[in-house]
Amino acid sequence: MTADEQKQLKTHRKRAGKHAPGFNLSRLAYQYFRTDLFAVSGISYNTVLCLLTSLGHDIHKFPNAKSFACWLGLVPNNKVSGGKVISNRRPSGRNTIAKALRHAANSIGNQKDHELTPFFKRIAFKKGRIAAIIATARKLAVIIWNMLTKAEAYHKERVEVNGEKQRAVQLKHLDKKLHALQLSKEELDRLVAKHSLSVT
Repeated sequence: MTADEQKQLKTHRKRAGKHAPGFNLSRLAYQYFRTDLFAVSGISYNTVLCLLTSLGHDIHKFPNAKSFACWLGLVPNNKVSGGKVISNRRPSGRNTIAKALRHAANSIGNQKDHELTPFFKRIAFKKGRIAAIIATARKLAVIIWNMLTKAEAYHKERVEVNGEKQRAVQLKHLDKKLHALQLSKEELDRLVAKHSLSVT
């Protein structure tokens, strides 16, 4: 391990807790995967152990992040008829990696300053917490696939930038909808007041 690698691993080393294994999992996982999965806040010892024991280098068999997420059962199996989605059930199964990622996603949903928290809250507001957990777990699967297949470090700032871009697009669409509705000032004030109260 080079000096730069040791510095990077030390920067993101996971603080040992009561559930920590009796060996240096951070170092072992870094040597095996050539990237520090613990740099992603919310990734637990259990998640990394699942990846080591249940997947390993087999992740390279998946040609892209979506195929990996599909294998985990985190992508809805949409059935379309007449241009409309009539069913979006996810494949059933007890994939231990998917379960670990759902636990990580649920933990992220309880954090205030995680870079994926805004994404979690947007989905939770529209579709409920369970949908937000699945969607965030899918995001984590995509991040992990890119980290492991490309042996690249976690880029927190990329996640934050992508989140801001998505928010900007949504605000643009909202602006168009509000303009089309031609709300009066009183109606707009009531709408803003209602949602301001719901946020607090």
